[in-house]
Amino acid sequence: MAGKLITIKAGDGDCEAYVAAPDGGGTFPGVLFYMDGVGFRPTVHRMADRIAAAGYVVLLPNMFYRFGPAQPVNIAELFKPENRPALMERVLSITPERLVRDAGKFLDFLGAHPSVTPGSKVGLTGYCMGGGMVMRTAAAYPARVGAGGAFHAGRLATDDITSPHYLAGAIKAELYFGHADKDTGMPPEAIEKLEQSLKEAGVKFRSELYVGALHGYTMPDLVTIYDKEADERHYRELLSLFARTLSHGR
Repeated sequence: MAGKLITIKAGDGDCEAYVAAPDGGGTFPGVLFYMDGVGFRPTVHRMADRIAAAGYVVLLPNMFYRFGPAQPVNIAELFKPENRPALMERVLSITPERLVRDAGKFLDFLGAHPSVTPGSKVGLTGYCMGGGMVMRTAAAYPARVGAGGAFHAGRLATDDITSPHYLAGAIKAELYFGHADKDTGMPPEAIEKLEQSLKEAGVKFRSELYVGALHGYTMPDLVTIYDKEADERHYRELLSLFARTLSHGR
């Protein structure tokens, strides 16, 4: 199996993306992969490859495409205090409206892909900022999304009127949340608020705390944060979710 870099149409222009599919014939469910705030880079490409190898066509778009093609990421430089404003500018540039517009194009791409099972619902997976994107996409396209996983996601339940948890009533997909125990962006009170909103809306979900894990625990290139045990757990839970909710057409 070999993934490849492509260019697709997104909500506001050309978007570089990475697409990975299983070897051999047949068709498979589609998965839309929302990257973390660090950006579009080999680490997330390899993550997409691993999910694809389990039997899925995975689309990983560069969510920062409005800033031009992705550049090599220097982790040490990226997280220096003086560079944080530029990082946050990129993260905050993806407004809810822009995200929903982009998501429709990404779902269209998967729906038209020759290796995706015709008419099948799509799975979503998101990391860090991508967790909120999973919820927004599931709410905006309930007939097209069958499942979604969110890992070390922040700000899923805040007092802001655009907080993702307010969208729970529109979500029909089954969801899974793998919260980082040491994540200040998703403290216990926010997790409780998220779970309550999902329960009241009747959403089928599971919300678990990865004890001892830090924000970013799935990302091997974040060497001081990465948690191999938590990462392997994330793959088990995500692939289990997809296996029971997405239709295979092989």
